[in-house]
Amino acid sequence: MTATTAAVAEPLYVTAAGVVSSAGLGLAPLADALLGRGGPEDGPVGEDAGAYPPRPVRAVRDLDVREHLGRKGTKYLDRLTSFGLISTKEVLAGAQDGGSEGGRTGVVLATNTGSVSTHSTLLYDTLTLDKPYLVNPGRFPNTVMNSTAGQIAIRNGLRGLNATVAGGQTASLLAFRHARLALALGRAERLLVGGVEELSAPAAWAWHRTGVLRDGAALGEGAAVFTVQRERPGREALAELLACETRFSPDPREYADGLADAIGRALGRSGVRPDEVDVVSLGAVHQRGLERIEERGVRTALGGGLPGPVRVADVLGETYSASGAMQLAALLALWRTKPPATPVTALVTSVSWDGNAAALVVRGPR
Repeated sequence: MTATTAAVAEPLYVTAAGVVSSAGLGLAPLADALLGRGGPEDGPVGEDAGAYPPRPVRAVRDLDVREHLGRKGTKYLDRLTSFGLISTKEVLAGAQDGGSEGGRTGVVLATNTGSVSTHSTLLYDTLTLDKPYLVNPGRFPNTVMNSTAGQIAIRNGLRGLNATVAGGQTASLLAFRHARLALALGRAERLLVGGVEELSAPAAWAWHRTGVLRDGAALGEGAAVFTVQRERPGREALAELLACETRFSPDPREYADGLADAIGRALGRSGVRPDEVDVVSLGAVHQRGLERIEERGVRTALGGGLPGPVRVADVLGETYSASGAMQLAALLALWRTKPPATPVTALVTSVSWDGNAAALVVRGPR
């Protein structure tokens, strides 16, 4: 079925957003950073801060986990899970019904490998301590990839669908696509959808040694979670999510065309013409070669133009599996700070060196 004959997708409504980033907590600090009114500090934090490579790092600072979540059950939380739980607390506080119907509310969260820092710490302890069984058992739950999504559900009484999507650079957009399918099938009435990524010295060295990022490009971390539902809310939604389409291209020479195909199908399913796109939120901002591939794919799909580009990675750094969620958060932050006079149609794009490409069509508040 081609984009011209596919049925137009019903919109999903974003009713609340929770963001933890190096810019601060919430949408407002992110908007300020994007508009040049301040920005995150450079430099790593934590016990392994001295082990990072010589590269800019945009870490989340001054985040007191116990202040946000309380003392109970937080002793062994890693940064990844902490980001997810705090952003979820914020998004549920902003939900239009003031809470959640746990039985019909689920979680779809994007990540890459879970907590790299926890994996590396346990591996180091296993090899260096006197006996392997002396490693800290309290850290074991954080080694499971879906630990963050599980903790979000347990702590908030969410008994609906619970899914973790591991898709590298495109993971967040894959999570939105998964959420759309789940809601369409009636698996939940509402989903908390987003992405989370943490910084660690081992991951930073991996980025640095591979040379994937341009010189001077910063690494980042954080989480962005959104309440997404099919039912039209009682008050104005933050945004409407239209179609989300993906494409896999095995040949690197076809990556740009693959992204253009995903964009074309997403626009077709959304009932949006290429010339109606007002803003493009780009993902591969600092990746050598991939940045040009993404822009070429967008220009091909939109007839040569690149309207209103938003590059949130310029502010937050490379957030990898959380990048798609941060790209959407950037749009919501800008729209909330400077409400558009007329409805805006935006495109969120992502492309990865593994051949995956994805595109999400977003309509701003009416």
